[in-house]
Amino acid sequence: MLGIIGKKIGMTRLFTENGDSVAVTLIEAGPCTVTSHKTKEKDNYSALQLGFQEVPEKKLNKPQLGHFKKNDVSAFKIMKEFRVNEEVMNDFSPGAEVKVDIFNPRDKIHVTGISKGKGFTGVMKRHNFHGKSRTHGTHESFRGTGSIGMCASPSRVQRGKKMPGQYGNDKVTVRNLTVYKIDGERNLLMVRGAIPGHRNSIVMIQKTK
Repeated sequence: MLGIIGKKIGMTRLFTENGDSVAVTLIEAGPCTVTSHKTKEKDNYSALQLGFQEVPEKKLNKPQLGHFKKNDVSAFKIMKEFRVNEEVMNDFSPGAEVKVDIFNPRDKIHVTGISKGKGFTGVMKRHNFHGKSRTHGTHESFRGTGSIGMCASPSRVQRGKKMPGQYGNDKVTVRNLTVYKIDGERNLLMVRGAIPGHRNSIVMIQKTK
């Protein structure tokens, strides 16, 4: 579905007419420029490629510059693809702008971003393990994993066993969030609830089907 690239600004709260507090995330959504089309005849799928955050040409290499000059568009730092049908693709030719006004209040959207990295963590933080008893002879392994192996057969650790490791810094999609308010002049999209990523991180916002 059609969407837009944005930058997470942070969270705040707004108040309704009844005085209720609503937590919202502020996203600087676009404006984005259509840099190219992906067609079924050539690429076996149809999509719009959007560019976000213009950069000087001197910061790009020759293959990247050639891609932008092929469609006579400016150079961009961020590029993302959005799968759309051919009817939508025909409405946005290369060089056309996609702005925040493609959304309306109360629209349902999916937001995709990179979650905050937590580094190397144990099983209690990473997988919500309960931990061991603090008494009855337990020592030095209160937050440990416990037994990870098996008996003589098959005598190995199963693949996919929950163990300590890197936590966070993953691609995460939060689905069915609600657009609370739109500020077209400042390209702001106010989404009810939280979205993945730290402040100033890049996110993809898509309409639900």
